[in-house]
Amino acid sequence: MSGLERVESRAGLRDFLSLTDRLHAPGDEPPRFVPPLHAQVRAWLRQGVALYVLRRAGRVVARTTLHTDAAFDAKLGGRLQLFGLTEFAEDAAEELFDAVCEAGRANGRRTAFGPVSLLPNQAGGVITSGFAERGFIDSAWNPPYYPAAYEAYGFARRFESDTWICPVPPEPVFAFDDARVAAEGLRVHRGDRRRVAEQLPILRGMLNAAFAGLGYYTEISAAQLAAQTDGLAHLLDEDLLLYLTKAGRPIAFVLCLPDISEFVMRVRGDLHLLNQLRLLATRSRHRREAVLVIKGTVPDEQGRGYMRLLSRELHAGLRRGGYHTLRSTYVERTNPGSAAQYVAMGGRPLHGYAFYAKDLT
Repeated sequence: MSGLERVESRAGLRDFLSLTDRLHAPGDEPPRFVPPLHAQVRAWLRQGVALYVLRRAGRVVARTTLHTDAAFDAKLGGRLQLFGLTEFAEDAAEELFDAVCEAGRANGRRTAFGPVSLLPNQAGGVITSGFAERGFIDSAWNPPYYPAAYEAYGFARRFESDTWICPVPPEPVFAFDDARVAAEGLRVHRGDRRRVAEQLPILRGMLNAAFAGLGYYTEISAAQLAAQTDGLAHLLDEDLLLYLTKAGRPIAFVLCLPDISEFVMRVRGDLHLLNQLRLLATRSRHRREAVLVIKGTVPDEQGRGYMRLLSRELHAGLRRGGYHTLRSTYVERTNPGSAAQYVAMGGRPLHGYAFYAKDLT
């Protein structure tokens, strides 16, 4: 692949990770880019995910991963060259995209798709508006030239979405007939730091069922979920992880986390042991804003108001915890029902959001 250098050493990984420290240096502005956690990138490298940098005169000007996923190929019905953790100086975009597309053609791939890290239901994406608003954990931030560069090269938007920001309502905004609780055998369960390992498989079953119909979603394995939620017990606010059972059967869930984005920005994504201890020691400071990571209802129970019940309980937990703001990871624009809850809270879209695809044939 012309121009790209595969990361195969500690020095190469340092160069890969430090690019964004220079690229998104805020100057006099408050920081907006939330770097990926270094530990996660190192884990992907150990697992064989190919990381690449693009250099000019020895200086890194762009980076990306190049990977594939058979389940995502089957979901979209094609052979996709996936790319992720993709960052670039404005004048390096064309050279980087040339190399990505060249790699895809050499591998017999029909479409380049990304940025995804490593799949759309994990992380990735490009923001297409709201550039003045900071990013947050499990979401993207990039300068305005990113979407312009993709589209100038011939990439087309896929799965257009929005992230949301909402004030935590001072009073309940979602009603639910409590007579239904006993009549239908409903029970709201809360997170438990000591039982996270037992609760995760329950959430995974509902998650895979609830999201199976979405075009970007591929089933998440137990190993993938464990990797994505590594360290969750330390950060978990037990009032912000809720799931609902009906006659003992899990049917709906919502997961929010305290927003540690500003801490991650300060340590540039390097949550080594000392920084983990600092985070734990100061975690009460990060309980003013929260991130709604994911929510869902299993298909045969949708449309019956169960998410209204969980949202009512979630907002009560947010108020008890002293939170004043809730951010949400991206919601597809083809899913107005999910966004309607944010509108009811007085929320607004924060960032326009998209993935990009380009035909390689």
